[in-house]
Amino acid sequence: MNTLSAEFGEFITGAMQVMATLFVLAVGLLLLWIIVTYVIDVTQTQQTIRRNYPVVGRFRYFFEHMGEFFRQYFFAMDREELPFNRAQRAWAYRASKNVDSTVAFGSTDNINGSGRVLFVNCMFPTLGEDAVPAKPVTIGASCKYPYTTASIFNISGMSYGALSKPAVLALSAGAKEAGCWMNTGEGGLSPYHIEGGADIVFQIGTAKNGVRDLDGNLNDEKLAEVAAQTQVKMFEIKMSQGAKPGKGGILPGEKVSEEIAKIRGIEVGKDAISPNRHVDINSFDDLFDMVNRVRNVTGKPTGFKMVMGSPKQIDRLVSAIKKRGIDEAPDFITVDGAEGGTGAAPMPLIDSVGMSLRESLPALIDMLNKYGLRDRIKVIASGKLITPAAVASALCIGADFITSARGFMFSLGCIQALQCNKNTCPTGITTHDPKFQQGLHPPTKAVRVTSYVNNMVKEVGIIAHSCGVTSPRALNRGHARIVQGNGTSIDMDELFPNVKPDKE
Repeated sequence: MNTLSAEFGEFITGAMQVMATLFVLAVGLLLLWIIVTYVIDVTQTQQTIRRNYPVVGRFRYFFEHMGEFFRQYFFAMDREELPFNRAQRAWAYRASKNVDSTVAFGSTDNINGSGRVLFVNCMFPTLGEDAVPAKPVTIGASCKYPYTTASIFNISGMSYGALSKPAVLALSAGAKEAGCWMNTGEGGLSPYHIEGGADIVFQIGTAKNGVRDLDGNLNDEKLAEVAAQTQVKMFEIKMSQGAKPGKGGILPGEKVSEEIAKIRGIEVGKDAISPNRHVDINSFDDLFDMVNRVRNVTGKPTGFKMVMGSPKQIDRLVSAIKKRGIDEAPDFITVDGAEGGTGAAPMPLIDSVGMSLRESLPALIDMLNKYGLRDRIKVIASGKLITPAAVASALCIGADFITSARGFMFSLGCIQALQCNKNTCPTGITTHDPKFQQGLHPPTKAVRVTSYVNNMVKEVGIIAHSCGVTSPRALNRGHARIVQGNGTSIDMDELFPNVKPDKE
Protein backbone atom coordinates (compact mmCIF):
# COMPACT_ATOMS: atom_id res chain seq x y z
CA MET A 1 0.00 0.00 0.00
CA ASN A 2 2.83 2.40 0.89
CA THR A 3 4.53 1.59 -2.43
CA LEU A 4 1.33 2.31 -4.35
CA SER A 5 0.85 5.59 -2.51
CA ALA A 6 4.45 6.59 -3.24
CA GLU A 7 4.01 5.81 -6.96
CA PHE A 8 0.77 7.79 -7.11
CA GLY A 9 2.51 10.70 -5.36
CA GLU A 10 5.35 10.57 -7.87
CA PHE A 11 2.81 10.54 -10.73
CA ILE A 12 1.02 13.62 -9.33
CA THR A 13 4.33 15.39 -8.84
CA GLY A 14 5.42 14.57 -12.37
CA ALA A 15 2.12 15.71 -13.81
CA MET A 16 2.34 18.99 -11.94
CA GLN A 17 5.87 19.53 -13.21
CA VAL A 18 4.72 18.91 -16.79
CA MET A 19 1.81 21.33 -16.34
CA ALA A 20 4.13 23.93 -14.86
CA THR A 21 6.52 23.52 -17.77
CA LEU A 22 3.64 23.86 -20.28
CA PHE A 23 2.37 26.94 -18.44
CA VAL A 24 5.80 28.57 -18.52
CA LEU A 25 6.11 27.67 -22.22
CA ALA A 26 2.68 29.14 -22.97
CA VAL A 27 3.50 32.35 -21.07
CA GLY A 28 6.80 32.55 -22.92
CA LEU A 29 5.08 32.13 -26.30
CA LEU A 30 2.49 34.74 -25.34
CA LEU A 31 5.18 37.21 -24.33
CA LEU A 32 7.08 36.48 -27.56
CA TRP A 33 3.89 37.08 -29.60
CA ILE A 34 3.27 40.36 -27.74
CA ILE A 35 6.84 41.55 -28.39
CA VAL A 36 6.75 40.60 -32.09
CA THR A 37 3.27 42.10 -32.55
CA TYR A 38 4.36 45.27 -30.74
CA VAL A 39 7.31 45.71 -33.07
CA ILE A 40 5.15 45.04 -36.16
CA ASP A 41 2.45 47.48 -35.02
CA VAL A 42 4.72 50.40 -34.14
CA THR A 43 6.67 50.08 -37.39
CA GLN A 44 3.76 49.66 -39.83
CA THR A 45 2.21 52.78 -41.37
CA GLN A 46 -1.13 51.57 -42.75
CA GLN A 47 -3.27 51.77 -39.58
CA THR A 48 -3.04 54.67 -37.14
CA ILE A 49 -4.77 52.87 -34.26
CA ARG A 50 -2.30 49.98 -34.33
CA ARG A 51 0.66 52.36 -34.59
CA ASN A 52 -0.49 54.51 -31.64
CA TYR A 53 -1.83 51.61 -29.56
CA PRO A 54 0.28 48.58 -30.45
CA VAL A 55 -1.16 45.12 -29.68
CA VAL A 56 -4.34 46.34 -27.89
CA GLY A 57 -5.33 48.39 -30.95
CA ARG A 58 -5.88 45.14 -32.84
CA PHE A 59 -8.92 44.36 -30.68
CA ARG A 60 -10.70 47.35 -32.20
CA TYR A 61 -10.77 45.65 -35.60
CA PHE A 62 -11.76 42.31 -34.07
CA PHE A 63 -14.73 43.85 -32.24
CA GLU A 64 -15.71 45.82 -35.36
CA HIS A 65 -15.84 42.56 -37.32
CA MET A 66 -17.77 40.69 -34.64
CA GLY A 67 -20.19 43.56 -34.03
CA GLU A 68 -22.52 42.70 -36.91
CA PHE A 69 -22.95 39.17 -35.58
CA PHE A 70 -23.55 40.27 -31.98
CA ARG A 71 -26.08 42.90 -33.11
CA GLN A 72 -28.00 40.27 -35.03
CA TYR A 73 -28.41 37.92 -32.11
CA PHE A 74 -28.32 40.06 -28.98
CA PHE A 75 -29.00 43.75 -29.54
CA ALA A 76 -31.24 44.42 -32.59
CA MET A 77 -35.00 44.41 -32.04
CA ASP A 78 -37.25 42.21 -34.20
CA ARG A 79 -38.02 45.00 -36.71
CA GLU A 80 -34.76 46.96 -36.64
CA GLU A 81 -32.22 45.11 -38.77
CA LEU A 82 -31.41 45.69 -42.42
CA PRO A 83 -31.50 44.53 -45.12
CA PHE A 84 -33.95 42.05 -43.58
CA ASN A 85 -35.06 42.20 -39.98
CA ARG A 86 -35.45 39.27 -37.63
CA ALA A 87 -39.24 39.08 -38.05
CA GLN A 88 -38.96 38.80 -41.84
CA ARG A 89 -36.24 36.17 -41.64
CA ALA A 90 -38.13 34.24 -38.98
CA TRP A 91 -41.22 33.99 -41.21
CA ALA A 92 -39.11 32.72 -44.12
CA TYR A 93 -37.43 30.14 -41.86
CA ARG A 94 -40.74 28.91 -40.42
CA ALA A 95 -42.33 28.70 -43.86
CA SER A 96 -39.35 26.74 -45.19
CA LYS A 97 -39.40 24.31 -42.29
CA ASN A 98 -43.19 23.98 -42.63
CA VAL A 99 -43.76 24.73 -38.95
CA ASP A 100 -46.41 26.87 -37.27
CA SER A 101 -46.19 30.46 -38.53
CA THR A 102 -48.71 31.97 -36.15
CA VAL A 103 -47.65 34.61 -33.60
CA ALA A 104 -49.14 35.64 -30.27
CA PHE A 105 -50.27 38.76 -28.43
CA GLY A 106 -49.96 41.28 -31.24
CA SER A 107 -47.86 42.64 -34.08
CA THR A 108 -44.39 44.03 -33.44
CA ASP A 109 -44.65 46.01 -36.67
CA ASN A 110 -45.57 49.70 -36.74
CA ILE A 111 -48.88 49.86 -38.60
CA ASN A 112 -48.71 53.67 -38.56
CA GLY A 113 -45.34 53.83 -40.29
CA SER A 114 -45.24 55.93 -43.44
CA GLY A 115 -45.49 53.82 -46.59
CA ARG A 116 -46.91 50.82 -44.74
CA VAL A 117 -49.36 48.76 -46.82
CA LEU A 118 -52.57 47.72 -45.06
CA PHE A 119 -54.99 45.37 -46.77
CA VAL A 120 -58.72 46.13 -46.90
CA ASN A 121 -60.51 43.27 -45.22
CA CYS A 122 -64.00 42.40 -46.41
CA MET A 123 -67.01 42.14 -44.12
CA PHE A 124 -67.77 38.81 -45.74
CA PRO A 125 -64.46 37.05 -46.40
CA THR A 126 -64.13 34.25 -48.91
CA LEU A 127 -64.93 30.86 -47.39
CA GLY A 128 -62.33 28.16 -47.63
CA GLU A 129 -64.51 25.99 -49.84
CA ASP A 130 -64.97 28.90 -52.27
CA ALA A 131 -61.25 29.59 -52.69
CA VAL A 132 -59.62 28.62 -55.99
CA PRO A 133 -55.98 28.25 -57.06
CA ALA A 134 -54.31 30.98 -59.08
CA LYS A 135 -55.23 30.75 -62.74
CA PRO A 136 -52.53 29.90 -65.28
CA VAL A 137 -51.06 32.81 -67.24
CA THR A 138 -49.49 32.49 -70.68
CA ILE A 139 -46.36 34.45 -71.55
CA GLY A 140 -45.55 34.93 -75.22
CA ALA A 141 -48.80 33.56 -76.63
CA SER A 142 -47.65 34.27 -80.19
CA CYS A 143 -44.28 32.50 -79.77
CA LYS A 144 -43.56 29.10 -81.26
CA TYR A 145 -43.22 27.75 -77.73
CA PRO A 146 -45.32 29.92 -75.35
CA TYR A 147 -44.96 29.39 -71.61
CA THR A 148 -48.03 28.84 -69.45
CA THR A 149 -47.75 28.63 -65.67
CA ALA A 150 -49.94 29.13 -62.64
CA SER A 151 -47.03 29.92 -60.35
CA ILE A 152 -47.12 33.39 -58.82
CA PHE A 153 -43.91 33.11 -56.76
CA ASN A 154 -40.65 32.11 -58.42
CA ILE A 155 -36.87 32.07 -57.98
CA SER A 156 -35.09 35.20 -59.21
CA GLY A 157 -31.73 35.30 -60.96
CA MET A 158 -28.84 33.80 -58.99
CA SER A 159 -25.87 32.48 -60.95
CA TYR A 160 -24.05 29.22 -60.50
CA GLY A 161 -20.72 30.61 -59.41
CA ALA A 162 -22.26 33.18 -57.14
CA LEU A 163 -24.15 30.21 -55.65
CA SER A 164 -22.60 26.85 -54.83
CA LYS A 165 -23.37 23.54 -56.53
CA PRO A 166 -25.45 22.16 -53.61
CA ALA A 167 -27.41 25.41 -53.43
CA VAL A 168 -28.33 25.29 -57.13
CA LEU A 169 -29.25 21.61 -56.88
CA ALA A 170 -31.52 22.27 -53.90
CA LEU A 171 -33.21 25.25 -55.55
CA SER A 172 -33.82 23.39 -58.81
CA ALA A 173 -35.25 20.28 -57.15
CA GLY A 174 -37.38 22.36 -54.77
CA ALA A 175 -38.70 24.53 -57.59
CA LYS A 176 -39.64 21.43 -59.60
CA GLU A 177 -41.68 20.05 -56.71
CA ALA A 178 -43.34 23.41 -56.03
CA GLY A 179 -44.15 24.02 -59.71
CA CYS A 180 -42.34 27.35 -59.96
CA TRP A 181 -39.57 28.52 -62.28
CA MET A 182 -35.91 29.18 -61.56
CA ASN A 183 -33.88 31.97 -63.18
CA THR A 184 -30.27 31.06 -63.99
CA GLY A 185 -28.88 34.52 -63.30
CA GLU A 186 -26.24 35.85 -65.69
CA GLY A 187 -23.78 32.98 -65.08
CA GLY A 188 -25.12 30.64 -67.75
CA LEU A 189 -26.88 27.27 -67.65
CA SER A 190 -25.14 24.68 -65.47
CA PRO A 191 -25.87 20.92 -65.32
CA TYR A 192 -27.17 21.50 -61.79
CA HIS A 193 -29.97 23.79 -63.00
CA ILE A 194 -31.11 20.97 -65.28
CA GLU A 195 -30.59 18.11 -62.82
CA GLY A 196 -33.35 19.22 -60.46
CA GLY A 197 -35.95 19.27 -63.24
CA ALA A 198 -37.37 22.77 -62.69
CA ASP A 199 -38.62 25.13 -65.40
CA ILE A 200 -35.76 27.46 -66.30
CA VAL A 201 -35.60 31.12 -67.29
CA PHE A 202 -32.24 31.70 -68.97
CA GLN A 203 -30.84 35.13 -68.24
CA ILE A 204 -28.58 36.84 -70.77
CA GLY A 205 -26.36 39.23 -68.84
CA THR A 206 -24.14 41.95 -70.20
CA ALA A 207 -21.25 39.47 -70.58
CA LYS A 208 -23.58 37.03 -72.39
CA ASN A 209 -22.18 34.13 -70.38
CA GLY A 210 -23.07 30.74 -71.82
CA VAL A 211 -24.28 32.14 -75.17
CA ARG A 212 -21.18 34.10 -76.23
CA ASP A 213 -18.39 33.62 -78.69
CA LEU A 214 -14.74 34.03 -77.75
CA ASP A 215 -15.01 37.79 -78.20
CA GLY A 216 -18.04 38.11 -75.93
CA ASN A 217 -20.60 38.57 -78.73
CA LEU A 218 -24.02 36.90 -78.69
CA ASN A 219 -23.82 33.59 -80.56
CA ASP A 220 -26.95 32.25 -82.26
CA GLU A 221 -25.72 28.64 -82.30
CA LYS A 222 -25.19 28.62 -78.57
CA LEU A 223 -28.56 30.31 -78.08
CA ALA A 224 -30.17 27.50 -80.05
CA GLU A 225 -28.29 24.89 -77.98
CA VAL A 226 -29.64 26.38 -74.75
CA ALA A 227 -33.15 26.67 -76.19
CA ALA A 228 -33.03 22.98 -77.17
CA GLN A 229 -33.21 22.14 -73.47
CA THR A 230 -36.91 21.55 -72.94
CA GLN A 231 -36.71 22.84 -69.36
CA VAL A 232 -35.63 26.28 -70.62
CA LYS A 233 -38.95 28.10 -70.99
CA MET A 234 -38.01 31.77 -71.42
CA PHE A 235 -35.09 34.12 -72.05
CA GLU A 236 -34.51 37.29 -70.02
CA ILE A 237 -32.11 39.99 -71.21
CA LYS A 238 -30.65 41.61 -68.13
CA MET A 239 -30.24 45.35 -68.65
CA SER A 240 -29.71 46.17 -64.97
CA GLN A 241 -30.67 45.05 -61.48
CA GLY A 242 -31.87 46.99 -58.48
CA ALA A 243 -28.81 46.69 -56.26
CA LYS A 244 -26.40 47.86 -58.92
CA PRO A 245 -27.99 49.72 -61.83
CA GLY A 246 -25.25 50.75 -64.22
CA LYS A 247 -22.85 48.07 -62.95
CA GLY A 248 -22.28 44.57 -64.31
CA GLY A 249 -22.06 41.36 -62.35
CA ILE A 250 -18.99 40.72 -60.20
CA LEU A 251 -17.66 37.20 -59.52
CA PRO A 252 -14.37 37.15 -57.54
CA GLY A 253 -11.55 35.20 -59.15
CA GLU A 254 -11.36 32.69 -56.29
CA LYS A 255 -14.83 31.51 -57.30
CA VAL A 256 -13.99 31.05 -61.00
CA SER A 257 -13.15 27.34 -61.16
CA GLU A 258 -12.45 25.39 -64.36
CA GLU A 259 -16.07 24.21 -64.44
CA ILE A 260 -17.52 27.71 -64.00
CA ALA A 261 -15.11 29.12 -66.58
CA LYS A 262 -16.24 26.46 -69.09
CA ILE A 263 -19.94 27.15 -68.47
CA ARG A 264 -19.48 30.90 -68.82
CA GLY A 265 -16.80 30.93 -71.49
CA ILE A 266 -14.31 32.93 -69.42
CA GLU A 267 -10.78 32.49 -67.97
CA VAL A 268 -10.09 30.39 -64.87
CA GLY A 269 -9.16 32.20 -61.65
CA LYS A 270 -9.72 35.73 -62.94
CA ASP A 271 -12.34 38.15 -61.65
CA ALA A 272 -15.40 37.92 -63.90
CA ILE A 273 -16.56 41.52 -64.17
CA SER A 274 -19.36 41.95 -66.68
CA PRO A 275 -19.65 45.20 -68.68
CA ASN A 276 -21.87 47.78 -67.04
CA ARG A 277 -24.26 47.42 -69.98
CA HIS A 278 -24.66 45.46 -73.21
CA VAL A 279 -22.08 47.00 -75.54
CA ASP A 280 -24.32 46.26 -78.53
CA ILE A 281 -27.44 47.91 -77.07
CA ASN A 282 -27.25 51.68 -77.41
CA SER A 283 -30.93 52.54 -77.83
CA PHE A 284 -34.46 51.26 -77.36
CA ASP A 285 -34.42 50.00 -80.95
CA ASP A 286 -31.22 48.05 -80.25
CA LEU A 287 -32.90 46.49 -77.22
CA PHE A 288 -35.97 45.50 -79.23
CA ASP A 289 -33.72 44.13 -81.97
CA MET A 290 -32.05 41.84 -79.44
CA VAL A 291 -35.39 40.76 -77.96
CA ASN A 292 -36.61 39.76 -81.41
CA ARG A 293 -33.32 38.13 -82.36
CA VAL A 294 -33.37 35.92 -79.27
CA ARG A 295 -37.07 35.11 -79.72
CA ASN A 296 -36.63 34.25 -83.43
CA VAL A 297 -33.64 31.99 -82.76
CA THR A 298 -35.16 30.20 -79.75
CA GLY A 299 -38.88 30.34 -80.48
CA LYS A 300 -39.46 31.04 -76.79
CA PRO A 301 -40.85 34.04 -74.84
CA THR A 302 -38.25 36.77 -74.44
CA GLY A 303 -38.22 39.89 -72.30
CA PHE A 304 -35.85 42.03 -70.32
CA LYS A 305 -35.06 42.98 -66.75
CA MET A 306 -34.21 46.47 -65.57
CA VAL A 307 -34.40 48.86 -62.66
CA MET A 308 -36.32 52.03 -63.50
CA GLY A 309 -34.76 55.45 -62.96
CA SER A 310 -37.76 57.78 -63.28
CA PRO A 311 -41.38 57.85 -64.51
CA LYS A 312 -40.25 59.83 -67.57
CA GLN A 313 -37.83 57.05 -68.43
CA ILE A 314 -40.64 54.51 -68.20
CA ASP A 315 -42.85 56.64 -70.46
CA ARG A 316 -40.11 56.85 -73.08
CA LEU A 317 -39.54 53.08 -72.92
CA VAL A 318 -43.18 52.07 -73.30
CA SER A 319 -43.92 54.67 -75.97
CA ALA A 320 -40.93 53.29 -77.91
CA ILE A 321 -42.39 49.78 -77.62
CA LYS A 322 -45.71 51.08 -78.92
CA LYS A 323 -44.02 52.84 -81.82
CA ARG A 324 -42.07 49.70 -82.72
CA GLY A 325 -45.27 47.67 -82.95
CA ILE A 326 -47.07 45.17 -80.77
CA ASP A 327 -45.72 42.16 -82.70
CA GLU A 328 -42.13 43.10 -81.82
CA ALA A 329 -42.86 43.98 -78.19
CA PRO A 330 -41.13 42.04 -75.41
CA ASP A 331 -43.21 39.21 -73.98
CA PHE A 332 -42.47 40.34 -70.43
CA ILE A 333 -40.66 43.00 -68.43
CA THR A 334 -39.06 42.22 -65.09
CA VAL A 335 -38.93 45.37 -62.99
CA ASP A 336 -36.44 45.25 -60.14
CA GLY A 337 -36.61 47.77 -57.32
CA ALA A 338 -33.62 49.62 -55.93
CA GLU A 339 -34.12 47.55 -52.76
CA GLY A 340 -33.01 44.44 -54.67
CA GLY A 341 -30.01 42.45 -53.53
CA THR A 342 -26.73 41.17 -54.94
CA GLY A 343 -23.62 39.27 -53.97
CA ALA A 344 -21.27 42.17 -54.61
CA ALA A 345 -21.78 45.80 -55.62
CA PRO A 346 -20.45 49.29 -54.79
CA MET A 347 -22.19 50.83 -51.79
CA PRO A 348 -23.18 54.06 -53.62
CA LEU A 349 -25.23 52.02 -56.09
CA ILE A 350 -26.83 49.81 -53.44
CA ASP A 351 -27.73 52.80 -51.28
CA SER A 352 -28.55 55.63 -53.62
CA VAL A 353 -29.43 54.75 -57.23
CA GLY A 354 -32.74 53.72 -58.80
CA MET A 355 -36.44 53.84 -57.96
CA SER A 356 -38.00 51.61 -55.34
CA LEU A 357 -40.31 48.85 -56.55
CA ARG A 358 -43.23 50.46 -54.73
CA GLU A 359 -42.88 53.49 -57.01
CA SER A 360 -41.63 51.95 -60.26
CA LEU A 361 -44.03 48.98 -60.43
CA PRO A 362 -47.26 51.02 -60.56
CA ALA A 363 -45.62 53.51 -62.94
CA LEU A 364 -44.69 50.73 -65.38
CA ILE A 365 -48.11 49.07 -65.23
CA ASP A 366 -49.87 52.41 -65.72
CA MET A 367 -47.74 53.19 -68.77
CA LEU A 368 -48.46 49.79 -70.27
CA ASN A 369 -52.15 50.46 -69.75
CA LYS A 370 -51.86 53.96 -71.22
CA TYR A 371 -50.34 52.63 -74.45
CA GLY A 372 -52.64 49.59 -74.68
CA LEU A 373 -49.86 47.04 -74.08
CA ARG A 374 -50.85 45.59 -70.72
CA ASP A 375 -52.39 42.39 -72.11
CA ARG A 376 -49.48 41.83 -74.49
CA ILE A 377 -46.64 42.36 -71.98
CA LYS A 378 -46.58 40.49 -68.68
CA VAL A 379 -44.95 42.13 -65.66
CA ILE A 380 -42.64 40.35 -63.20
CA ALA A 381 -41.88 42.17 -59.94
CA SER A 382 -38.65 41.71 -57.98
CA GLY A 383 -37.04 43.46 -55.02
CA LYS A 384 -37.16 42.43 -51.35
CA LEU A 385 -40.42 40.48 -51.70
CA ILE A 386 -39.92 37.64 -49.20
CA THR A 387 -43.09 37.72 -47.07
CA PRO A 388 -46.79 37.20 -47.93
CA ALA A 389 -47.64 40.87 -47.30
CA ALA A 390 -44.91 42.05 -49.70
CA VAL A 391 -45.99 39.60 -52.40
CA ALA A 392 -49.69 40.45 -51.95
CA SER A 393 -48.85 44.16 -52.20
CA ALA A 394 -47.13 43.62 -55.58
CA LEU A 395 -50.14 41.64 -56.80
CA CYS A 396 -52.44 44.47 -55.71
CA ILE A 397 -50.37 46.94 -57.72
CA GLY A 398 -50.80 44.73 -60.77
CA ALA A 399 -47.81 42.38 -61.14
CA ASP A 400 -48.44 39.08 -62.94
CA PHE A 401 -45.59 37.25 -61.22
CA ILE A 402 -43.22 37.81 -58.32
CA THR A 403 -39.63 36.61 -58.09
CA SER A 404 -37.34 36.51 -55.08
CA ALA A 405 -33.67 35.65 -54.61
CA ARG A 406 -32.84 36.37 -50.99
CA GLY A 407 -36.07 34.79 -49.75
CA PHE A 408 -34.98 31.52 -51.30
CA MET A 409 -31.52 31.95 -49.80
CA PHE A 410 -33.22 32.10 -46.39
CA SER A 411 -35.10 28.91 -47.29
CA LEU A 412 -31.70 27.26 -47.85
CA GLY A 413 -30.53 28.37 -44.41
CA CYS A 414 -28.89 31.76 -45.08
CA ILE A 415 -28.23 33.57 -41.78
CA GLN A 416 -27.54 37.00 -43.34
CA ALA A 417 -23.86 36.76 -42.44
CA LEU A 418 -23.11 39.32 -45.20
CA GLN A 419 -20.30 37.17 -46.62
CA CYS A 420 -21.79 36.76 -50.13
CA ASN A 421 -18.97 38.70 -51.80
CA LYS A 422 -16.34 36.43 -50.22
CA ASN A 423 -15.69 32.70 -50.38
CA THR A 424 -16.49 32.29 -46.68
CA CYS A 425 -20.30 31.88 -46.52
CA PRO A 426 -20.81 29.83 -43.32
CA THR A 427 -23.96 28.12 -44.66
CA GLY A 428 -22.37 26.87 -47.90
CA ILE A 429 -24.76 28.84 -50.14
CA THR A 430 -22.41 31.37 -51.74
CA THR A 431 -19.06 29.62 -51.39
CA HIS A 432 -17.10 27.00 -53.29
CA ASP A 433 -15.11 25.95 -50.24
CA PRO A 434 -15.91 22.24 -49.64
CA LYS A 435 -15.51 22.80 -45.91
CA PHE A 436 -18.58 25.04 -45.87
CA GLN A 437 -20.49 23.31 -48.68
CA GLN A 438 -20.62 20.00 -46.81
CA GLY A 439 -23.19 21.43 -44.41
CA LEU A 440 -25.71 22.11 -47.20
CA HIS A 441 -27.55 18.85 -47.98
CA PRO A 442 -29.46 19.35 -51.29
CA PRO A 443 -32.29 16.81 -50.75
CA THR A 444 -33.11 18.26 -47.32
CA LYS A 445 -32.91 21.87 -48.48
CA ALA A 446 -34.99 21.12 -51.60
CA VAL A 447 -37.88 20.18 -49.33
CA ARG A 448 -37.51 23.54 -47.58
CA VAL A 449 -37.54 25.40 -50.89
CA THR A 450 -40.79 23.66 -51.81
CA SER A 451 -42.32 24.38 -48.41
CA TYR A 452 -41.34 28.05 -48.69
CA VAL A 453 -43.18 28.39 -52.01
CA ASN A 454 -46.22 26.45 -50.85
CA ASN A 455 -46.57 28.40 -47.61
CA MET A 456 -46.04 31.69 -49.43
CA VAL A 457 -48.87 30.91 -51.84
CA LYS A 458 -51.04 29.68 -48.97
CA GLU A 459 -50.61 32.83 -46.87
CA VAL A 460 -50.97 35.22 -49.80
CA GLY A 461 -54.21 33.35 -50.35
CA ILE A 462 -55.20 34.04 -46.75
CA ILE A 463 -54.76 37.78 -47.39
CA ALA A 464 -56.76 37.51 -50.63
CA HIS A 465 -59.60 35.66 -48.92
CA SER A 466 -59.65 38.24 -46.13
CA CYS A 467 -60.12 40.87 -48.85
CA GLY A 468 -63.08 38.95 -50.23
CA VAL A 469 -61.57 37.52 -53.43
CA THR A 470 -61.18 33.85 -54.28
CA SER A 471 -57.61 33.89 -55.62
CA PRO A 472 -54.39 35.91 -55.15
CA ARG A 473 -54.46 37.09 -58.78
CA ALA A 474 -57.84 38.71 -58.15
CA LEU A 475 -56.23 41.27 -55.81
CA ASN A 476 -56.19 44.84 -57.12
CA ARG A 477 -55.37 48.34 -55.91
CA GLY A 478 -58.75 48.67 -54.25
CA HIS A 479 -57.72 45.96 -51.80
CA ALA A 480 -54.88 47.92 -50.18
CA ARG A 481 -54.29 51.19 -48.39
CA ILE A 482 -50.98 53.01 -47.87
CA VAL A 483 -50.12 54.85 -44.67
CA GLN A 484 -49.10 58.48 -45.20
CA GLY A 485 -46.68 60.66 -43.24
CA ASN A 486 -49.37 61.82 -40.80
CA GLY A 487 -50.25 58.24 -39.82
CA THR A 488 -53.53 58.05 -41.75
CA SER A 489 -53.95 55.81 -44.79
CA ILE A 490 -55.43 56.27 -48.26
CA ASP A 491 -56.57 53.74 -50.84
CA MET A 492 -53.82 52.49 -53.13
CA ASP A 493 -56.04 53.21 -56.14
CA GLU A 494 -56.32 56.81 -54.96
CA LEU A 495 -52.55 57.17 -54.61
CA PHE A 496 -51.96 55.29 -57.88
CA PRO A 497 -55.15 55.72 -59.96
CA ASN A 498 -55.67 53.09 -62.62
CA VAL A 499 -54.84 54.44 -66.07
CA LYS A 500 -57.05 53.65 -69.05
CA PRO A 501 -55.64 53.20 -72.57
CA ASP A 502 -55.28 56.30 -74.70
CA LYS A 503 -57.75 56.52 -77.57
CA GLU A 504 -56.09 55.99 -80.91
